[in-house]
Amino acid sequence: MGPLTRINAAVSFVRRRYFVTFAALAGLFATWGVMMAFSLSAKLGAITFAPWVAVAAFDLGLLGGIAGAALATTLWLVATNADSVALETVAIAVRVGSLGALAIGSGLAGRRLRSSERALRSVASRQSALIDATLDGICLTDERGEILISNKPLRRLSRELGLPGEGTVPSRLLAISELMVEPARYRQRMVELGNAPGESTIDEFEVAATARCFRGYTSPVRDVDGSYAGRIWTLREVTADRELDRMRDAFVATVSHELRTPLTSISGFLEMMQDEEEGLGESGRRYIEVIRRSADRLQALVEDLLLVAQIEAKRLELQREPVDLQQLAASAVETARPVAEEKGVSLDFVGDHPLEVSADKSRIAQVLDNLVSNAVKFTNGGGNVTVTVAGNGNSVQLIVADTGIGVPADEQAQVFSRFFRASTATQRAIPGTGLGLAISRALVEQHDGTISFASREGEGTEVTITLPATP
Repeated sequence: MGPLTRINAAVSFVRRRYFVTFAALAGLFATWGVMMAFSLSAKLGAITFAPWVAVAAFDLGLLGGIAGAALATTLWLVATNADSVALETVAIAVRVGSLGALAIGSGLAGRRLRSSERALRSVASRQSALIDATLDGICLTDERGEILISNKPLRRLSRELGLPGEGTVPSRLLAISELMVEPARYRQRMVELGNAPGESTIDEFEVAATARCFRGYTSPVRDVDGSYAGRIWTLREVTADRELDRMRDAFVATVSHELRTPLTSISGFLEMMQDEEEGLGESGRRYIEVIRRSADRLQALVEDLLLVAQIEAKRLELQREPVDLQQLAASAVETARPVAEEKGVSLDFVGDHPLEVSADKSRIAQVLDNLVSNAVKFTNGGGNVTVTVAGNGNSVQLIVADTGIGVPADEQAQVFSRFFRASTATQRAIPGTGLGLAISRALVEQHDGTISFASREGEGTEVTITLPATP
C-alpha cells in the first residue's frame, strides 16, 4: 500500500460517522484516568471534562450530549470520592448544570450544522444531476483556467478527443491541435482564448480523422464586484448539423444545375416564337407572356439557389470598382415603380448627391433590388415605401422603410435565415422563396458592410445597410 493510499484510507476512516464521539470518549476516560492516578480531582475539577462533553454532544446530538454530561459527572464524582474530597450539594449542582448546559448547546449547534450540511449537499447533488443530464459538455474554470466543476458529457468528450487529464483548459485544447482539420487556425484560436479570458467566444472545429464537428462557447464569470472570477466552457457536437448542411448544399447545387438545362431550352424556344407572335392571336400571345413570366421567375430562383451554394462554398468572387450607391438605389426604385403603381403603393427616393463605395456593382444592385421589391411586395395598397441614401464621410447608409405588414417580434431573429418566411407572409399567401434577405446579408458582409432589420407587426419594416465609403 503506497503513502497516498494510506492517507486516503486514513481520511476515509476519520470521516466515518461517530469517529469524533469515540475520540471524545477516549479523551474523557483518559482525563479521568489521569485524575485518578495522580489524585487531581480537586485541582482539575469537573471543568476538565467540558471539552470532551462538548465534542461528543456536537457529534451525537442533544440526547447524546446529555448522556455524555451525565457520564462526565459520574466519572468526576468517582474521582473526588477516591480522593476523599468533600463536596457540597450546591457545588455538585452547579457543575452538573454547567456540563448539561454545555451539552445541550453543543448538541443543538451540531444538529443545526448537520441539517445545513444536508441541505447544501442536496442542492449540490441536484445541481450536479442537472448539468450531468445536459447533452452539452460544461465546465467552470477559475481565473487561471483550472477546472473547478465539470459534467459527465464533458468528461466523456474529453476522453474521446484525447484531451490531457491535467493543466488549464486552453493548454489541454492546444495539446490536440494537430488532430484538427485546420491545425494552424485552431492553434491560433486556442492561444487567443488563453490570452483573453474576459471575452465571450464561439468557435467551431472539425477533427480530421473522424470528421466530427464541435462548437465551443465560452463566457466569463464575474464576482459581485464585477471582477473576473472564472469562465464557463460549453462544448457541443454539431456533426449531424454540419452533415445536414452539406447534404442540403449538395441538393441545392444539383437541383439548380439540373433545372438550368430545361430552362435554357424554354427560354430559347420563347425567343424563337417572338417572330411568330403576331400570328398567334390574342390568346396565344397571352399564353406566351404567362410562360415568359414563369420562366423568368424560375430562372431567378435557380440563380438565387446557385448564388447561395457559391456563398456557402466561399467561391463567390467580387469585381470591386467605385460605385455610386445613390445612382444604384435610384435605379432600383425606378425598376420597382411599375409594380408599386400597380399595387397603389407610394414609392419615394431620398438622396441628393453622389455617394461612392467600392463594390461589385451587379451584386450591390441585386441587394437593392431584393430589398426594394420586398418592401413593395409586403406593403398593401395605400402604403408607402421610402428609400434613403445618406453618408457621414466614413460610411454610406441605405435605408429601405415601408409601412407594410411587418414581421412578428418572435420571428425577427430568423429573417436572415435561408428559406425562412414570416407567418404574416404565409398567412396572406404572398409568393416568395425566403432567400432574398439571406442573400442580401451574405453579399453585404462580403463587402465588409452590415445589415440590420427592425419591424413591428402591422406597422412596417426598416432594413438598414451600412457600407464603407470610398476614401
